[in-house]
Amino acid sequence: MKLLAMFTIILTFFFGKLTTAQMPSEWHDDAAERLAGTWKVGGQIMGRDAHHLIEAEWVLNHQFLRLHEKTAPDAPAGERHYEAIWFLGYDQVSERYVLHLMDVFGARFSETLGYGIREGNRIRFVFEYPDGPFHTSFVWNPETNAWEWLMEQKTEDGKWSQFADLKLTRIAAP
Repeated sequence: MKLLAMFTIILTFFFGKLTTAQMPSEWHDDAAERLAGTWKVGGQIMGRDAHHLIEAEWVLNHQFLRLHEKTAPDAPAGERHYEAIWFLGYDQVSERYVLHLMDVFGARFSETLGYGIREGNRIRFVFEYPDGPFHTSFVWNPETNAWEWLMEQKTEDGKWSQFADLKLTRIAAP
């Protein structure tokens, strides 16, 4: 009985340490930190006016910034309603950002992760969707304390076209 108790204590100690050792420390990134908060989003998506809100907060042991995007309550009545949850993280091993989208269009477009690199105040993601590549860029403007969110897709004839041009204006900090 004493042997079983001692074995249990050793296993608990060993696996407790193993779990703690494998958990990464909180991820901190000045660009992602600036994106945390509540944002008013305005601009064009597929040539149509868009009025959205984004609430961005740290989740999952500060490993991901969750961006909850949805059509603003004061959007014009004719605007198509949209909702998405984005998870922004960073892979220390690959030294690249990751971006996972889940939205009202379902699982098909959620299969693909975006992988990004940072160049100054820009984080540029590439999504390799089954129907072609898609770029999403977040560009920080320190003069206006705002983000520009640009998206482009490759057309069937191999040319890049603008999908969205949006501006994020801070409503509230975290």
